[in-house]
Amino acid sequence: MHTEPNWITTPITAGLLRGALDLERTEHGVRPHRLPARARAQCADGQLAMAEAQPSGVRLVFRTGATAIELDALRTKTAYQGAPPRPDGVYDLLVDGRLAGQRSVTGGNVLMVDMTTGSAETRPGPVGTVRFPGLPEGVKDVEIWLPYNETTELVALRTDAPVEPAPDRGRKVWLHHGSSISHGSDAASPTTTWPALAASLGGVELINLGLGGSALLDPFTARAMRDTSADLISVKIGINLVNTDLMRLRAFTPAVHGFLDTIREGHPTTPLLVVSSVLCPIHEDTPGPSAPDFSNLGEGRLQFKAAGDPAERAGGKLTLNVIRDALSGLVEQRSADDPNLYYLDGRSLYGEQDCAELPLPDRIHPDAATHRRMGDRFAALAFAPGGPFSADRAS
Repeated sequence: MHTEPNWITTPITAGLLRGALDLERTEHGVRPHRLPARARAQCADGQLAMAEAQPSGVRLVFRTGATAIELDALRTKTAYQGAPPRPDGVYDLLVDGRLAGQRSVTGGNVLMVDMTTGSAETRPGPVGTVRFPGLPEGVKDVEIWLPYNETTELVALRTDAPVEPAPDRGRKVWLHHGSSISHGSDAASPTTTWPALAASLGGVELINLGLGGSALLDPFTARAMRDTSADLISVKIGINLVNTDLMRLRAFTPAVHGFLDTIREGHPTTPLLVVSSVLCPIHEDTPGPSAPDFSNLGEGRLQFKAAGDPAERAGGKLTLNVIRDALSGLVEQRSADDPNLYYLDGRSLYGEQDCAELPLPDRIHPDAATHRRMGDRFAALAFAPGGPFSADRAS
C-alpha cells in the first residue's frame, strides 16, 4: 500500500543556493538573480531583466538522507509569436556529484514576445511541482540545478528527511561572463551548458553571468564582477556587440579597458581570461544588427541573418574578426603590466571544422553536442597544466 512521505518543509534561503548574486522575495517565494539589485536598477532593458533572472548555473545544494524530494516552483517561460514552441526548462538532480534525475515543472507563466515589434505580454499560470522520488538511502549531497532558460520563483522545498547545508568542499570559484551561448542557449540541460561542463571537469564552483543578448560591456556588470568573490575570472566578448550593433570600434576598445579596469579593482591578481567569440559565419566579416529570418519558419526553424553591410567596417562597425583583432592586441598591451591576464581565441572552442560538422542550427547558437565539445575544450585549454586556470597559476 502506497503511503505519502512525512514531508519536512525547509525554507529556501541564500545558504542553500549557489550561483546567484541576489535573492528577491516575491509573493510566491524567492526569485534568484544573477545580477545584484543595484545593477538591475541601472538598466531598464527587458532583455537583460529576463536573462539575468533566468538562473543559469544556479543550484540548490544541501545534505540529506531523504529518498524523496519535491520542489514547488513558478516558472516564466518565454515564447515567440509565430515561432515554434521553445522546449521546457529542465531541472537536473545530482546525488554525490552524479546525475540522478531530470524533470520539468508544469504550469507557470508565459512571456509572449513579438520579435517584429519587440513587445511582450505575460500570461499568468499556476505554480508547479518537480518530484524526485526513489532516491538511494543514506546521507548524500544533493544539487538541484535550475533551468537556464526559465525565470524561476522557488516556492517550497519538501523532503522526507531533514536538510542541512552541504559542507564547503574548498573548491575554487570560477566567475564567468558571456552571451547567450555562455548562458546556455540550446544546451540539453543546466549541467550541460558549456560553462557547467567545463566547471565540472575543472573541479571548480561556477558562477555563471552568461546573459543572453546582454554581454555588452555594461559598467554595472563589471562592478558586479568586481564585488563578487572569485578565484578565477573569464569574460567572453563579441557576438552581442555585433548582433545588437551597439557601438563602433572607437568606443569598443576604451570600453573593454574600462570593463577590465573595474574587475581589476576588486581582483588585482586573479587569473583573468579574455575570450573572443566562437565562429559565427554570418558575422565574421559582416556587421550587425542580426535580424530574424522567417524563411524556414514553416519547417519549424527560426534562424537569423546579418543585416549589416561588410563595407560599413570602414566606418568603424564591428564584426567578429574586427573584435578578435582588437581584443588580442588589447590583451597583449595590458599583459605587459598584468601577468595574470590571458587571451583565448573563441574559435579554438568552435571553429571552421566544427561548423562543418556541427553547424549552428539558427546560425548563431550552438546545439547540445556543440556545448559538450566547447565545455571539453575549454577545460582542456584553461584548467590543464600550464593553462591560465591551472592550479599553479590560480590564486
